Order: sequence, then structure tokens, then C-alpha cells
Amino acid sequence: MAAPEPSRCCFFVQKKKRFCKMVAGKGRKYCGEHATMEEDGGGSRRIVCPLDPKHTVSEDKLQKHLKKCNSREKAKPVYFVQNINAGSADGDETLRQLSRTELETLVDKLKTAFKGLQCDLEDSVQSHPALHDELHNPKNGDSAHKHLKQQSSILGHMEELGLLGRGRCFVEFGAGRGKLSHWIHEALKTCEHLKTCEDLQLLLVERCSTRFKVDGKHQDAGVQFERLQVDIQHLDLSKTGTYGHCDLALRCLLETAGQSEEEEPPHKRLRPSEPSEPRSGGGLESAPTGCGPGPVLGLTVALCCHHRCDWRHYVGQQFFLQRGLGAREFSAFCRMSSWATCGLRPTNQRGDGEEHEPAEETDAVNGFLSASEREQLGRLCKQLIDHGRCHFLQMKGFSSKLTRYISSDVTLENVLLTAVPLTPHSS
Repeated sequence: MAAPEPSRCCFFVQKKKRFCKMVAGKGRKYCGEHATMEEDGGGSRRIVCPLDPKHTVSEDKLQKHLKKCNSREKAKPVYFVQNINAGSADGDETLRQLSRTELETLVDKLKTAFKGLQCDLEDSVQSHPALHDELHNPKNGDSAHKHLKQQSSILGHMEELGLLGRGRCFVEFGAGRGKLSHWIHEALKTCEHLKTCEDLQLLLVERCSTRFKVDGKHQDAGVQFERLQVDIQHLDLSKTGTYGHCDLALRCLLETAGQSEEEEPPHKRLRPSEPSEPRSGGGLESAPTGCGPGPVLGLTVALCCHHRCDWRHYVGQQFFLQRGLGAREFSAFCRMSSWATCGLRPTNQRGDGEEHEPAEETDAVNGFLSASEREQLGRLCKQLIDHGRCHFLQMKGFSSKLTRYISSDVTLENVLLTAVPLTPHSS
């Protein structure tokens, strides 16, 4: 067994088959996390942090630690409004609770609801020259190349819809590392430096803390990258000074974003680190920049994860109710939608490198549906849910469309929802 590196902790991590790589204090054999291994106890006893059991802290320094622990409750920013985009809750049940007769009835309802709707989606794989060099970079692995193809096609669709332009704010929901915003920035670069902050703004919304963010590397004068760490469920865009879960994003953009515009003057634009003022929460959209929420010029949403949708959040409730469907059918269709990507096979047999929700296996399902029938029904469930979103957008004055924007060998979740106003805004 190799000895620990000089000045490093002497604790051997059995799971990783190596010594801990943390630095040990002067005159100590162990780091702070493993200080209890010292023969003298390492000084003060270490206890589990009451805010986060994943790390420990010296007992005599607990009060000081609680004031700066990253897991402490922080002041909510001004754009946080509890459950502003959540909608109303309703019941739920799993497929395992349903009998064969009930499943057959659900299948009949699904097929009946689909009458008059477009089943065959257009194939439209686009590309954008901004990603040309990176797409042909041999250093990129299969996973990176797959995501580059998706981002290139999304930008191509935005270009086709006339959404890529200067003097606008782009909002990326479920931004992750912010790669899509990065490529929008690259696509809109010119030989001259951007003149003002109003020329281009990129707002990235992500509920989780993310490593290796690309937006932090952009320091161009006149380009404003801002990241909000908040669940879309609680985000009031009208409070940000600019303009998921798919349904939460649509509701955030088209319902709550304009509610406060006439009720109160626009709030000062706050950075995520600024505390809020005392007061009583995958897609990308663009709007003109300036004070307050501007009109939404269009949106593109790469649709996925229908199995995780919730009736309370769903914007197409009216669409379902008009077809004699409700929360119970919606919940079942969400679970059945996983059949489109998984069937009843283990996820590691798909061979596409993606994680998909395992389909619920029941004797009732096995008794009357083949694997190919389940895949077809799963796709119908996804499309029905997405048609409800298109209906919502139409009610809000948008022309919407569902398109297969990338081939299924890149990703099985290959449908893109796009929408632009029926009456174009002047920008």
C-alpha cells in the first residue's frame, strides 16, 4: 500500500482504495474531517452539521460555522414568490393500482382524445454555423458531440423563426452549465465589441448549484450574463427587471411575468447574491431588453421527462378537460409515456447512453400489450401532453408547432416545441 503524500491526510478511504487527499494541519496526521482519528482526539470533538449531515464541524466552532455554512437558509431574493407558478393540486395513482379493464379503458380514452390531432410530426434537423468548428472537433467525445448536435439544431430553429437577434434578452430555463446561452452569445458575436448592456442580455435559471458553468467565462463588455438559482415554481420574472420543467416555464413566461407590470413600477434588477427587500419561486425564450418584462417574441423548448409532469403544474388542463379527461387520466398518461423510451426493458439495454425512467411493469400490461404497442402508446401519451401545451400557447396568442429536431439515434427525446406570437411584436 502506497504511503500518503506529504502533508496530506493519513486516513485510508476504503471505498476509493486510496488515502484521503485533504491537507492535514501542521503537526497533525489527519485532516479536519478525520481529526477524530488522532490519538488525542484531534482537539475539539467533531459533530455532524445540523444543517447538512454530509459534513462535520468542530463542536467548539459550531455557532461560527452555522453563520457561514452553505446549507444555511438564505434571504430570499425579490423574484422568489412561493409556488407562484405551481397551479392547483389534485389526486394521483400508479399504474400498478389499475386492473386490466381500467388500463384498456385508459387506452381507449387516449385514442379517442387523439382524434383530430396531428400524429405525424415533421422531421426538421437544423444546424447553425456558430457550432460548425466544435461539431468537427475530434477532441469531443460521443456525449459532447450529441449535445452539440442538439444545440446546433435548436439554434437553427431559432434562426429560422427570427428569434436570434441583438437588443434582446434570452432566458434559458433549466440552464445547467449554460451551454445553450453560450452558443447564442457566440452566434450573435460581431467583429465590433458590444456597445451597451442593453444590446444583449442572457438570463440563466437553474434551481441547483452547478459546477463548470460556462457563463462565468464571458467577460465581454456590453454582454450581461446573469444566473438565478431558483426553482421555476417560485420564480416571478416580473421581479427580475428582465425577462421546466416545461409547464412551469410556460406559466412563468406567459402568466406571472406580466401580472405586476401595470400594478407597480419595475423593481431594481438584483444579482442572485443580493438580499430581497421585505415583502409579503429546458427551454429558451427571447424578449426585448429594458426595464420590466417585455413582450415574449418566441420560445423553443426541447421536450422531455413527461413521466415527471404534475397535473398541478400542467398548463394544458383546459385541453384535457375539453376531451373528457382529468387529473387521473393525466397522471396515468404521464406514467405510460415512459413506454416510448423504455418499454418494459432495463434502461441499460437502450444503448443510447441516456437515463430514462423505468416503465412500470404490471401483469395487466403484460397481458394485452406487446413491446411495440407500448412504445406507440407511450409516444401518443407524450404527444397528447404536448398538444395541451400547444393549446395553452394558442390561447395566449401564439402560433405553436411540434417538430422532431434531431434524429432518434442522438436522443429518444427528440421533439422541439416552438412558438411565436400570432401578431408579431415590434422590437
